[in-house]
Amino acid sequence: MATTDELLDILMKDYKKPEDLIGENGLLKQMTKRILERAMQAELTEHLGYEKHAPQGKNTGNSRNGGYKKTIIGEFGNLEVTTPRDRNSTFDPIILPKGETRFTGFDDKIISMYARGMTTRDIQGHLHEIYGIDVSPALISQVTDAISEEVILWQNRPLDEVYPIVYLDAVRIKVRHDSRVINKAVYLAIGVNIDGIKEVLGMWTSENEGAKF
Repeated sequence: MATTDELLDILMKDYKKPEDLIGENGLLKQMTKRILERAMQAELTEHLGYEKHAPQGKNTGNSRNGGYKKTIIGEFGNLEVTTPRDRNSTFDPIILPKGETRFTGFDDKIISMYARGMTTRDIQGHLHEIYGIDVSPALISQVTDAISEEVILWQNRPLDEVYPIVYLDAVRIKVRHDSRVINKAVYLAIGVNIDGIKEVLGMWTSENEGAKF
């Protein structure tokens, strides 16, 4: 979908400072809200099978039934959106599913900060300072715990019996250890399977990098 210069001129006609674009009540946040709400209305129309106020909707057994407000968390901070609903409560938006309070991509930011050694409290303070978002430590732990479960599943997955090619290498990363950040070597075993697809077979950490390990 192309964005024309004329459309940008209309959107930016009142722009005077960065806050007008990316601030708490800036254009990007307002557009995110409008686009999400418009998308959910379009999804509801598809779900019901007829446009709003269309005569085809009479006696279909289901109809629009107002909406409810909820606050979601994303790159734009806290955002209140109105989610439409149907009378039979069978509508579940795809773009923002029921029960979902974090918009796509937000979890990735938490995981990225966690992987860099930030504590739960550090992440909480960082999100509040940069994005103006109040996130509870319990929510952050919930996100990181979900990833920990995936890691355990990955560690216990079955491997192929044969890998024609195996690469061994190491990378240096910074990790948090005893309340301080230190450098460690992470050794990687990467195998190429029979179909020619690369897989990470395992990762091991060591204080130093060396061929003996």
